[in-house]
Amino acid sequence: MEEMLEKVRQFAEAAHGEQRRKYAPEKYIEHPVRVMELCKLYDQSPAVLATALLHDVLEDTSVTRDEIARFLFNVMDGREAAKTIAMVVELTNVYTRENYPRLQRRKRKRKEAERLGTISSGAQTIKYADIIDNCRGISVDDPDFAPVFLKECKTGLTAMTKGNARLREKALYTIQYEKIMLNDALINS
Repeated sequence: MEEMLEKVRQFAEAAHGEQRRKYAPEKYIEHPVRVMELCKLYDQSPAVLATALLHDVLEDTSVTRDEIARFLFNVMDGREAAKTIAMVVELTNVYTRENYPRLQRRKRKRKEAERLGTISSGAQTIKYADIIDNCRGISVDDPDFAPVFLKECKTGLTAMTKGNARLREKALYTIQYEKIMLNDALINS
């Protein structure tokens, strides 16, 4: 499985190319790798781990669903590849500004949270890990946006209850911790 995951990591890294994380001077691939490593602590299924590595590819790159499928069917068992593709699609935002330009961010995020409540348990587990990695440090990195982002993440977690319960608790804890850090920073400024 490690060989397959390395091939998937390389595919995701090539897809993200020179993209960088918003708050860190690192290549974008570091985020999906951390998400995958966190998922691995709670779920070792090949489809969940491969999806964790690929979870932002459709949303943030020009790579298509068909390109991902062609690649996966060459490196994974067919059933696992199909599960992986389905979860990558589930984790791709639907309620984007491009798709719904007339909806305000708050309404788009609420609709997206409702949609996330309907996705598979494996995809929800990955989303929990994604939330954890995206929330860590936001209170310091972007204190102005942090309250909005943390509220959106909490709304999403409220809707998503089918994934790994322990990882969901960890995500809720991470949000609460970042809120505390944000409040401490405001008090001390």
